[in-house]
Amino acid sequence: MASLASISASAVDDKVPLVVDLDGTLIKSDLLVESGFAHLGADLSQAFLLFSALRSGGKARLKAEIANAIEIDAAHLPYDARVIELIEQARAEDRPVFLASASNERYVRAVAEHLGLFDGWYGSTAIANLTSKSKTDLLVRAFGVKGFDYIGNDSADLPVWSAARNCIAITSSASVRRKLSVIDGDALVMDRRTGGMAAWMKLLRPHQWAKNALVFVPLLTAHLFNFWSILFSVAAFIAFSAAASSVYIINDLVDIEADRKHPSKKWRPLAAGTVPIFPAIMVALLLAFCALAAGLVIGTSFFVVLAAYLIFTTAYSFFLKRKMMIDIIVLALLYTIRVIGGAEAISVEISEWLLAFSMFIFTSLALIKRYIELATRIDAGLPELSNRNYRKGDLDIVAMLAAAAGFNAVTVFALFVSSDTVRQTYRHPQGLWLVCPLLMYWIGRALMMAHRRLMHHDPIIFALKDWNSLATFGLIGLIMLLSF
Repeated sequence: MASLASISASAVDDKVPLVVDLDGTLIKSDLLVESGFAHLGADLSQAFLLFSALRSGGKARLKAEIANAIEIDAAHLPYDARVIELIEQARAEDRPVFLASASNERYVRAVAEHLGLFDGWYGSTAIANLTSKSKTDLLVRAFGVKGFDYIGNDSADLPVWSAARNCIAITSSASVRRKLSVIDGDALVMDRRTGGMAAWMKLLRPHQWAKNALVFVPLLTAHLFNFWSILFSVAAFIAFSAAASSVYIINDLVDIEADRKHPSKKWRPLAAGTVPIFPAIMVALLLAFCALAAGLVIGTSFFVVLAAYLIFTTAYSFFLKRKMMIDIIVLALLYTIRVIGGAEAISVEISEWLLAFSMFIFTSLALIKRYIELATRIDAGLPELSNRNYRKGDLDIVAMLAAAAGFNAVTVFALFVSSDTVRQTYRHPQGLWLVCPLLMYWIGRALMMAHRRLMHHDPIIFALKDWNSLATFGLIGLIMLLSF
């Protein structure tokens, strides 16, 4: 396929060509942001090298460095069906169609070759960033002023629209639409149907906030049911929920290409393009800021715990989740940090027994989660995980480790029931022994449900929707209440 630079005005046979932008127009995403996060996710140490490339050669060099390191899968990109339709309509009219993008030429070539709809393409090189005025100059040299129609989406396309015969805008902001109307009062403006509020809620994953109920555990174990303790626990829950949603967005950015190849995760808003990337990043930063601000209000020690949570979750998203078993331990630690945060919010000393139990039980649940992921890939005939350091052949050992960790948690609880702490705190400590068989039942059943492929990809979310699990937790709570 020829490069757009090699196409001259005489080659279009008097048919006005259609020129199509890539990022935000042909695809509902931005390849620089996607590939940048993927590059840092693969090796966070590359951040310094990328910064050096940006300083020495500008965005053109930065794009080239990322493109040389990260390949894109053009087959799974979220293409805009309406833009494809406009391209096919132009081809049916025997008009030449070209792809011109500020993305690196490697990515532009990959998209053009995958779709097979373009007569030529052009993108940024290591020394030239094809955006705004530079793109305009190139297209004017190739086709002349008013010698082409152009489909774009943002303010960088305004100079190009000024030189185009017909202007088409896809999902542009109100500001861009106003400026475009001055350039071309007859411009065709098409709003992209996004997922709206439902897509944003799916991106924020409020159903995952249930995990942050762990901050209430110290409140329950310390039996502090006064107004201020409850208020600070609720505030801690809100702060952790905002922090969690912030990191979920970043995690989805890092995993965006892997998600597109997953049978269910491909419908996540960023992977599917139902939520724009740049607003999503802004929301992630805002949520993190609000969470930390709330943490400072709750207390300095809680702020430190919350900041540690954000650091660990971010590190997990970028590289720790690719480290075998380290990812499991970190996941268990992140659940335990929520318990610690709840204790710091109400200024109570956390029990070492509770910390030990938390680490074992959440290690078990993290391993069950990995088991489900591997089983899903085996059943669907999918290739090995690209963003995890586990193989499908590890399924049995992961199940054994999950069972071992879970029943170790029961052992810790049994030792806790035998301790002097329980005898001093509970009037009927013998009743707590009834919790052990209930825990063994629930852990064993969770493993069996995962083995039978009857469990949600997240065991905690499954437990919150499973009546057997809820009944078991209710009985445990009732036993502990009657024993107190």
